[in-house]
Amino acid sequence: MTNAVQAYSYAGLSALSEGHLGLSTSGGRTATGFLDHPRFFSGLLTQAAPAAAGLLAVADVALARYHRPQPGFTRDPVVTCGGDRLRFESFSACGGVYSRLDVLGPGLDGEVFDRGTTNVDVNNPLREALARVGGRDPLHLGVGPDELTVTTLDGAVVEKKVPLPSRWLRGFAEVQVIAAGFDLRAELAGPQAVRFLRGLPKRAAAEVWAIPAGKELRLSERSAPGGVHLAGVGRLATLMPLLRFVKVLRVYGPSDGSGSSAWEVELPGMRYTLALSPQTWRGFSGEGAVLDDLSGDQVADDADLVGVLLNFEPTLELGLLAERSGLPIDRVRAALTQLGTAGRVGYDLAEAAHFHRELPYDRDHVATLNPRLTSARTLVDRGAVRPTGPDSAEVTTDGGVREVGLRAGSCTCPWWYDHRGSRGPCKHVLAARIAARELSSPETASVSRSPQVQEAASALPSPQTQETTSAPQGSRDQEISR
Repeated sequence: MTNAVQAYSYAGLSALSEGHLGLSTSGGRTATGFLDHPRFFSGLLTQAAPAAAGLLAVADVALARYHRPQPGFTRDPVVTCGGDRLRFESFSACGGVYSRLDVLGPGLDGEVFDRGTTNVDVNNPLREALARVGGRDPLHLGVGPDELTVTTLDGAVVEKKVPLPSRWLRGFAEVQVIAAGFDLRAELAGPQAVRFLRGLPKRAAAEVWAIPAGKELRLSERSAPGGVHLAGVGRLATLMPLLRFVKVLRVYGPSDGSGSSAWEVELPGMRYTLALSPQTWRGFSGEGAVLDDLSGDQVADDADLVGVLLNFEPTLELGLLAERSGLPIDRVRAALTQLGTAGRVGYDLAEAAHFHRELPYDRDHVATLNPRLTSARTLVDRGAVRPTGPDSAEVTTDGGVREVGLRAGSCTCPWWYDHRGSRGPCKHVLAARIAARELSSPETASVSRSPQVQEAASALPSPQTQETTSAPQGSRDQEISR
């Protein structure tokens, strides 16, 4: 699978003069459209030390390969400016750990000139500069769509944008779908959080369950009601340098205590979140949680309709999107999944809401990111599906006839026997469900996109292309202006 490659042409060099940093950019998607040289944010991070440590944590996850560590390619973080916050995201090289640093309004003191998303490189010189940031050092941050620059007392380091790997897009989709089904399982105050995290087993590969016990979490080698599964405790390593800043630890997971989990620490003016796949050897990009949503007849059209309603909001409300698009909630949710496979939406557990990011959106690319879905549609097109009852079907393949249970998602293929649905439906179940929908509605009308999309687009408010983030009183004299 190949990655998209883009070339960038800069209008000039980035420059630091008299304490002001000017960034040279080469184009990007913003709330006001595609601009040749957009500018997103310029200002101070009011909490320098935790911000620097958080950025390093995101960079460390991008560098890490937790399953069978070995040298490899570095996957670069993504930064999104959503108006009132900055989000930095990354995936581990093994695809099993997702990290995000949300720098919120109280952590920012500067101007937002526009909103958008870019992929950025964080290399060793930048890491060294961040590592030297002290609690009293000013930390000025300028973000353009193609580079991230951090200025400290030690000078400036500029990093250039690189292509976003395809498996990151798959991982983004899997995380937002899986996380949307999580519940808050435990919340610990700072001292209890530090005690719990420091008490984790030293063996990185250890597998445990975290069980709520009053205001604490206790560890168990077995699952228990209300517990959260933690496979590979070493995957929480990037939380450790943040312990001195932690105010609250929140732990999220599915109600049955199995599968993936998410670990969120609240820091001064920001949040840092880690999401872990069910096992160290399983990456998010292979979970298949998005496939049922993507298999619907009208998902692509619905995604186009919902997509024009997105305007780099830091949170998306399903009810509001349903009202504005005229679609039922379940179709809005499926549309967000389709957009998620292209990296356009993520999920914020703390706010229980999706958020908008804008990366290149290509419907055909979505299909190539999900080969099981492509194979299922091929089976349907070949007429390989034969209904045998209201909830069953036979699917004929080169390997023989597979018997499928539609509601349970069961199948007689080796994939189902190996995973029992824990990694999403197999291609035979997907094919049977697609065929069943076509039979129940043979004349499914496609969404008439043009009138609805035009109406939705015309209803969008004019974007505020210049905003000032909230900041402590008295810090405005340090504000950076264009």
